Amino acid sequence: MQTYETWQGLPPAARRASVALGNFDGVHLGHQSVIALARRADHPLGVVTFEPHPRQFFAPDAPPCRLMNAEARAHRMEKLGVQHLYALPFDARIASMSAEDFVAEVLLAGLGIAHVTVGADFCFGKGRSGNAKTLRALGEQHGIGVTIAPLLAVDGTEVSSTAIRQALSDGRTRDAQSMLGHWHRIEGEVIHGEKRGRDLGYPTANMDIDGLHLPRLGIYAVRADVLGGPQAGSYHGVASLGVRPMFGENRPNLETHIFDFTGDLYGHHLSVALVDFLRPELKFHGLPALIAQMDDDSTKARAILSAL
Repeated sequence: MQTYETWQGLPPAARRASVALGNFDGVHLGHQSVIALARRADHPLGVVTFEPHPRQFFAPDAPPCRLMNAEARAHRMEKLGVQHLYALPFDARIASMSAEDFVAEVLLAGLGIAHVTVGADFCFGKGRSGNAKTLRALGEQHGIGVTIAPLLAVDGTEVSSTAIRQALSDGRTRDAQSMLGHWHRIEGEVIHGEKRGRDLGYPTANMDIDGLHLPRLGIYAVRADVLGGPQAGSYHGVASLGVRPMFGENRPNLETHIFDFTGDLYGHHLSVALVDFLRPELKFHGLPALIAQMDDDSTKARAILSAL
């Protein structure tokens, strides 16, 4: 998959794609449907999205909303067979474009797309002045084919990034998975922590979660994929998502203990799938009580994961 971070000066091979257009945060089942409908036998498959997420641009001080970072989103797109990913910079220039200018300057003159597919709830242009029907009308003017994908529902709930965020905030990982079509994953580089887990018999791989929507704090049964290096592969484990109240800290991070694993993961990239919420964060009276609880958490997580 080729990734482009501009719509200007693209090589000929990057033009004339049939694209899916949207934010694609989480790449949930609705997004996957849009991408599938964008596929054309006579054109390469592309995705046009934005970086950062427009909500980050318009409300930089609001709580983080993203379900996945740009790297994780690209990995998911590649798995879906996307050939060209246009991660356009969402800046003041794009934010101020009218719907008409966006189609003429970005989609037509810049990317030279042949066809575009969007969800039925798609909005674009300054002040969200355009919608899917606007895009269809503009496409007819400029000779661009437009497909509008219907919204999807799972068990009576409309599939949306908002609904998935709420499920994760509630600790309902299975509900989130049913809408995503895959486990909710947190991806990133393993960083150095305080190394307390090693002293307790539970070494952990620590990951920063800044900029991501925060699921319910607590302990999870997880699947952890090491994405490169000699120990690349998929493993089971248990993870703590939280602020470590036992040690008086308040910056959330993700600490994953991988079962039956030995080795150094610092600097490697890890993808951690939140499978089941086990319990909320607790503060213990002494380390023996904490270790006993960690033993119990691991036993529960092993049982859950072995049944998958």
